[in-house]
Amino acid sequence: MRDPGPRQRQAQAPDSRDDALTASELTLARWQGHGVPTLRAKALSRNGSLHADGEGGSVSTEKSAESAAASVDRRVTTRVARAYFDAIARRDVEAAVALWTPGGREHVRGQVDTTAPDGVRDFLNSLFDPFPDLQFEIVSMTVERDRAACRWEARGTFTGAPFQGIAPTGASVTIEGVDVLTVRDGLIISNDVFTDGMTVARQLGLMPPDGSRVDKALKSAFNVRTRLLAALGGAHAEDVADGVWLLRGGFPGRTMNVYFVRDGDGVLVFDAGVRSMTAAVRAAGAQLGGITRVVLGHGHVDHRGTAGALGVPVLCHPLERSDAEGDGGLSYFHQDLLNPVGRLLMPRMLARWDGGPVTISDTVAEGDQIAGFEVIHLPGHAPGMIGLWRAADRLALTSDCFYTLDPQTGRKGGPRVPHAAFNHDTAQARDSIRKLAALEPAAAWPGHADPVLGDVRTQLERAAG
Repeated sequence: MRDPGPRQRQAQAPDSRDDALTASELTLARWQGHGVPTLRAKALSRNGSLHADGEGGSVSTEKSAESAAASVDRRVTTRVARAYFDAIARRDVEAAVALWTPGGREHVRGQVDTTAPDGVRDFLNSLFDPFPDLQFEIVSMTVERDRAACRWEARGTFTGAPFQGIAPTGASVTIEGVDVLTVRDGLIISNDVFTDGMTVARQLGLMPPDGSRVDKALKSAFNVRTRLLAALGGAHAEDVADGVWLLRGGFPGRTMNVYFVRDGDGVLVFDAGVRSMTAAVRAAGAQLGGITRVVLGHGHVDHRGTAGALGVPVLCHPLERSDAEGDGGLSYFHQDLLNPVGRLLMPRMLARWDGGPVTISDTVAEGDQIAGFEVIHLPGHAPGMIGLWRAADRLALTSDCFYTLDPQTGRKGGPRVPHAAFNHDTAQARDSIRKLAALEPAAAWPGHADPVLGDVRTQLERAAG
């Protein structure tokens, strides 16, 4: 046991009258966690006598038993919680550890996730050793059945051992937090701890005081970084049609297009852009009601980039599954068809754009209906490439059925066949452009750069050759 020192506050032992349990209550307490005894569970009657179900039992006595069991739960939990925090106040690590079930989980959110007994012992010592004069005080405690929520305050001087890798600074520190203990069979099985890490970091000197010149400079630098990432990832989603939004992002030129389509109360994502757009896609989806699912126009690395990080089901055409879950189509690229600069830069760009393989939850095929659109199969650039077609307003979301920019120079222009270096079958890609043209879209929005508007059919037929 550690000497608490002359300045140590001592927790008050609980009044024995509060914690005394009758023999019948202890019997009920032992039942908790093991299920109600089979068939003839004993219950407390109003006068305190015990009888078995079926022998004069009633609904009222069953309720009395439940009430008594709940009361016992609360009293046992209170007793264990008080004993635990009293041991901490006395800096008696072994007494505190003895109140844990072996394997019980100590989880300090954002800091520690460990188990009893050794992990709890190490954690408590990691608090006491850096702060030799640590004083611990309970501010309030609320108990309900097997759970106790304790708000506490600890004060100490950082003059001892290093704390979480930080050398002692001599700083006076006040730490506030809440422990939520769960007790079973008279022992702690879990403790969830919540503390204000930001305030502690400021007190330790790890972060500057709030509002100080250094603090303002750090925040300014952080905001510059945020604006830069927003420029690369996409600033906001623009409204392009009824229930359809476009987020532009990516480097260079913000030419990567991610579409959001109203899907119930949320939105689905059509084509997932590049990895650097992840935060922007999440933010835009949240503003539009939340992302429900991702539909990949195809599985190339510059269209699956954010999909795996969004935490929603990802769908694609059956013929695209292997690319989406594999190398992103790289196996059939012919980068030798690029100019010398393209051959040098494109492999590096593809690696930066890729968010990695994704797990496909389900597939969609020609004719399927999804969020008010019809799936159309547009193979060529990729074997399972699809577009989304809405006949009501003749709107087409076309993935990479056609390009409106040169991928090597970034120069924008009218629609054209995707570059042969990235096509699975260029002749088939031309056929798909003709198929799309035959639908006579009023607007065709591609996976990169700008849409085709006006006389869309004529422009697409000219592009197909």
